[in-house]
Amino acid sequence: MCAKQRHNYKNLKIWKLGLEVTNDISDLLLNFPKHERYDLSSQISRCSVSMPSNIAEGSSRTNKSFSHFLDISLGSSFELGTQLLVAKHRQYITEIILKKIEEKIEEFQRMTMGFQRNLQ
Repeated sequence: MCAKQRHNYKNLKIWKLGLEVTNDISDLLLNFPKHERYDLSSQISRCSVSMPSNIAEGSSRTNKSFSHFLDISLGSSFELGTQLLVAKHRQYITEIILKKIEEKIEEFQRMTMGFQRNLQ
């Protein structure tokens, strides 16, 4: 692909999956304790929103710059995984819910890394 060609993020499977994770997290956070609203809940929400948002923003850039935004998106996905483990430890989510979301995050990471390799 030519370095000047841009991607339509709405057509990217990684963006769609990232948005799905974001929506799952949004639904999940409705059940978190109110005292976590400005702490863990906020952090989890920001990480999940960062995943598809950085893909969207990076899609308007050159491939080299887009790859950097994909790195940020991946970093947010790993951070989200850690925060979900904290939520599980605090008993805000069950093991079943944790595993379901972890599987989506891991799929997102695999797909994003594969997409990133193809940009170069």
